[in-house]
Amino acid sequence: MSFINGTDTFAAARKGHYAVGAFNTNNLEWTRAILAAGQETHTPILIQSSMGAAKYMGGYKAVKNMVEKQVESMGITVPVIMHLDHGNYEAAKEAIAAGYSSVMFDGHDLDFEDNLVKTKEIVALAHAQGVSVEAEVGSIGGEEDGIVGAGELADVEEAKTLAATGVDYLAVGIGNIHGVYPENWTGLNFDRLQELADVIKTPLVLHGGSGIPKEQIVKAISMGISKVNVNTEQQIAWSDAVRKYYEADNDKKTKGFDPRKVLASGTEAIKNTVKERIEWFNTPSMW
Repeated sequence: MSFINGTDTFAAARKGHYAVGAFNTNNLEWTRAILAAGQETHTPILIQSSMGAAKYMGGYKAVKNMVEKQVESMGITVPVIMHLDHGNYEAAKEAIAAGYSSVMFDGHDLDFEDNLVKTKEIVALAHAQGVSVEAEVGSIGGEEDGIVGAGELADVEEAKTLAATGVDYLAVGIGNIHGVYPENWTGLNFDRLQELADVIKTPLVLHGGSGIPKEQIVKAISMGISKVNVNTEQQIAWSDAVRKYYEADNDKKTKGFDPRKVLASGTEAIKNTVKERIEWFNTPSMW
């Protein structure tokens, strides 16, 4: 089974008032956990790599091949979208060439006109090869692979203009941030989300989905968010599970130091986290 692009999947999510999760992978175990969660819940799955994670794993082609081979070896039958998360201009082109079925061009750190021009170029290049495109307007707070955002609110007119380029989904800043949310975080700005949803029919994307309370995510989805990105919660689940493995002295049991046994605890934790988020997003089962 080959990858699908995300165009129809996320258009259906917007129309149906549900979301499909976008889950970051960082290695083989993460990949298997995410794919298994999609298969067990019978839901489409978007698996994505950041630029930094792709570099760590050997490059875009290596990541694409790894995910593809795991889909095959695990007997995955649900649709799988292979996505680049927060790619710059060159990274988006490289991921398209490597066989990704969906890419994000993140030009929020450029002035708007440059972001617009480059987004149009990536859309033309990607669509010619059947690849979906995500763009971003309004800086997402926190840091992702060295791209730092202050958590701005997306400008409605700029968002309309960027959506008109033909992007398949649009990431919007509505007070969300990457990483762990601080105690003084004031929550999502639903007034701005409503303004955006009223004038943009393109599926909207919520980055920084880890750490946002469930009720806020559910409300955002009901208002037009169709793709929710999850990474930090997977990292925390992984770390907590592996720590507990060692705290219980499991590594001192018969061959408990085998890395496959150590990593299995973290892998199961990631799978459970992904399955829980799929339930939050109300992603419908395919059968």
